[in-house]
Amino acid sequence: MGFYQQATQFLEEAKRRGSLRTLTAPGNCSSVGTPGGTCRINLSGNDYLALGGKPDLTREFLATRQDLFSSERSPFSASASRLLTGNHAEYARLEARLGELYENRAALALMSGYHVNVGLLGALASEGDLIVSDRLNHASLIDGIRLSKARHLIYPHLDYDRLRELLGVERARHRNLFIVTESVFSMDGDVADLNRLAAIKREHDGFLVVDEAHALGVFGPRGLGLAEEKGLIADVDIIVGTFGKALCSSGAFIACDPLIREYLVNRLRPLIYSTAQPPLNVAWTGFLLEKVLTMEAERQRVLSLAAGFREKLQSRGLRTLGESQIVPLLLGSNDAALAAARTLGENGFLVFPIRPPTVPEGTSRIRFSLNADIEKSDLARLAALI
Repeated sequence: MGFYQQATQFLEEAKRRGSLRTLTAPGNCSSVGTPGGTCRINLSGNDYLALGGKPDLTREFLATRQDLFSSERSPFSASASRLLTGNHAEYARLEARLGELYENRAALALMSGYHVNVGLLGALASEGDLIVSDRLNHASLIDGIRLSKARHLIYPHLDYDRLRELLGVERARHRNLFIVTESVFSMDGDVADLNRLAAIKREHDGFLVVDEAHALGVFGPRGLGLAEEKGLIADVDIIVGTFGKALCSSGAFIACDPLIREYLVNRLRPLIYSTAQPPLNVAWTGFLLEKVLTMEAERQRVLSLAAGFREKLQSRGLRTLGESQIVPLLLGSNDAALAAARTLGENGFLVFPIRPPTVPEGTSRIRFSLNADIEKSDLARLAALI
């Protein structure tokens, strides 16, 4: 079979199953326009604090950072990796601030959360080590684990008793142990028990790696994530955060011990072999980081909206999950999820069906990602429509 025939059969089968993916142009704010000229409420983005809908922030940033444009060097490109000429001063400012916020640790910024996760575990763990991972960890973490030469085991989602059982048998056979989890799980919207995980990693002399992608900006007094919320920053050995969600920018970072940072600079392939982010992007991230630290009211609002919406769905006998700003509505089949997304779209809500392999078979869903600008009345209308 030639490749084109193989690809055609794959796409036809995906279409038959209702799992064919397509690219759309939905926009980037809380209320978005569509090519047809209609406007829909965006419940599919990760702009949890609704920073993307605040043009005043852009104007303030440009007014206060004119120095970026006065240099002979363009702020729109770094033009090289950070280990060559791409390691500009904005990186140093941002990483110093992140290190200060995360209890005087070291920080390392990269191009994206996927870049971090796909390279991190391969850089840290090698033959003779053990990685244990929550079954519902993000695809980027799974890919990173697969690229590592370490042995890896999967424990059932949030089943820490089973994790303890696995480690009771396996820990002594391996040199280093890495326990890997998301803090807020992106598809179910539920949260890890970081207290239990911290206790388990101490009990078994391991490293705890926590991806705070969907918690950053939303959880914690300053929005630093679930580890801050639980008072456990010092207990998490490696914190991963992304700037492209609640911080409405791009890129990602690692907060860790200074020795680990130096080790990663020498081992982390996505850092070594990727062109650095432009100075303008990194400066924008630093600007928004300071704003997010003060947005406690927005954090409380989006979590309150999500709790109320989840309760409305459950009161109607609908199946939902989670305890965060992410509210999934489980529908089961691909066809049901596709039909629901289409109907909700026709009624003014921008949502997308989430289908296997992103989620397990039989759990196709609509995932509502709430933000702080959504009106309660719109959520009430949405719940009634569903």
